[in-house]
Formats: sequence, C-alpha cells, structure tokens
Amino acid sequence: MIIWISFFILIFIILMLDLGLFNKTPHIISTKEASKWTTIWVTVSFLFSGVVYWIYKNNYISNPDGLKPVAASLKFITGYLIELSLSVDNIFVIAIIFSAFKIPQKYQHRVLFWGILGAIFFRGLMIYFGVLLINKFSWMTYVFGAFLVYTAFKMFLNGEDKKFEPKKSFIYKSLKKMMPISNHIDKEHFFVKRRHITAATPLFVALIVIEVMDVLFAVDSVPAILAITNDPFLVFSSNIFAVLGLRSMYFFLANMLEQFAHLEYSLIAILSFVGLKMLLHDFIEIPEWASLAFIAISLLAGVLASLKSGKEPIIEEKK
Repeated sequence: MIIWISFFILIFIILMLDLGLFNKTPHIISTKEASKWTTIWVTVSFLFSGVVYWIYKNNYISNPDGLKPVAASLKFITGYLIELSLSVDNIFVIAIIFSAFKIPQKYQHRVLFWGILGAIFFRGLMIYFGVLLINKFSWMTYVFGAFLVYTAFKMFLNGEDKKFEPKKSFIYKSLKKMMPISNHIDKEHFFVKRRHITAATPLFVALIVIEVMDVLFAVDSVPAILAITNDPFLVFSSNIFAVLGLRSMYFFLANMLEQFAHLEYSLIAILSFVGLKMLLHDFIEIPEWASLAFIAISLLAGVLASLKSGKEPIIEEKK
C-alpha cells in the first residue's frame, strides 16, 4: 500500500510542478521545448524501471505472480512502449480536435493538462476492472486477445480511410444538448458568462471530446498491456508514465505527423502480436526480452520506413 500511495504522491507533485511552475503562463510550446520535455519524460520512464527493479527485489509490493526483479522491469518497459506506440493514433485525433475547435496553440497545453487528470482516473478504473476480470475469469484472456487481433485486422482494412470529424461526432452533439456552448474563447477559461448564462468555451468542448476519445483508445491499449502482465502496479504505472509524456510528444510531433504515416503498420503488428500472445499463452511462452524486442523493432521499422518515404522525391504528374 505504501508503494501505491508514494506513486500517487509522485504523480501529484509532477502535475503540480507542471501547471504551477513550468507552464504557469500560457504560451506556445516550440518544437525545441517539446523535444526537450519528450526526452525528459522518456528518460524518467526508463529510469523508473530501475525503481520497479528495486521495489520487486525488496518485496515492497504484493507480487502474486512471483515476478523476479528483472522480469518486472522488462514488463514495465514493454507495457510503456506499447502504450506509447498506441498513443500515436491519439495524437492524430488530438490534432484534429484542436483544429476543428480552433484552439490557439498557447492554450492547448492547458486543455491537455486537465485531460491527463481525467485519463489517469478513467484508465485506473479500466485497469482495475480488467485485472479483476482476468483474475476471476481466466477465459477473459482469450476475449481480450481476440479483440486485439480483430482491432488490428480492422485497422489494416481501414488503412487511411479513417476520418474523425469532431463537430459531427455524437460527443459534440450530446454536449450541445446538455449545456450552452459559446464560440468565443476567453483566454484559458473553460466557461464564460454571457447575459446571465454560463456557457462552455471551445476549450471545454475540446477537453470533453479529447477525454472521451482517450477512453475509446484505452479500450485497445489497456488489454494490450494486460497481454504483457496482469500485475496491477506494472500495468497502471507503465500506462500513466506514457500518458504523462503524451502532451510533450503531441507538441513535438504535431507539425510533422504526416511524416510518420507508416507507423500505422507498426501499431497493427504490435496489436496482432500481443493479441496472439494472449490467445496462445497456454501453448507458447514468449520470454519477456522477446516481447520487448519485437515491439521495439516494430516501432523502429515504422519510424525508419516513414522517414525514408518522406525523403523520396515527389514526381509531379503535370510538367
């Protein structure tokens, strides 16, 4: 219990420093600043795997599966990389939402900050019930595995045809029925008062749409991490570290998303792999290092293929 409390305190301190110190004043986050913070988050996340090693070596947390310290660290890193890779699609959607609601760049960080708080809460619930289901009903492993394989297959068939239009979504239409919505942005405020009526600003609308979409993306990512381990602490901590670094990654990749078009195939490969791993876990035991290697190689291959295709000369049809 002390480890869980310490972890939540750590996350609380990080978030308070983020909003209260480093991003107290709304500003446009440059690619240089975003790259610095992305590097910091990735470094901190990998360093935390050392903390995981220490925790499991000294038995400071419940360890029903009897995980060895090295195995626990590898599972944390693997889960972190899975969540990080699946966040790429989330970044695309966030960019579309900000564009649709015309959210100024200097206020985007504030929206994402509060979105992180919601993501921590909802993902915590999903992880709790996911672990509970797997521990109580062993056949749920096959259900999650089949769902991931189906998701990968659907992603492969859809290809680049997937389009999300925030203002035509069920989320936005439902929100309009529930409360007045203003088209006016009043600095970083989520609500404005106009003629004795309190209305939601585009910032609040964007926040709610991002929050709901994050929950939908978590339907894929949480089962994917459960394919690696059903240890609650490893699943939750790896997921949260990836979510915390999502904001800086968004600002880092926002202006060059089109350059990483082939990452979609990396995600398909990863989802297929973890889904098959869940379906075949009674017949094939895949070492932790092999799972980590496959996921890392898939991500690297997607990045390299995207960068290579981006450097190819464009042939004009009309000369």
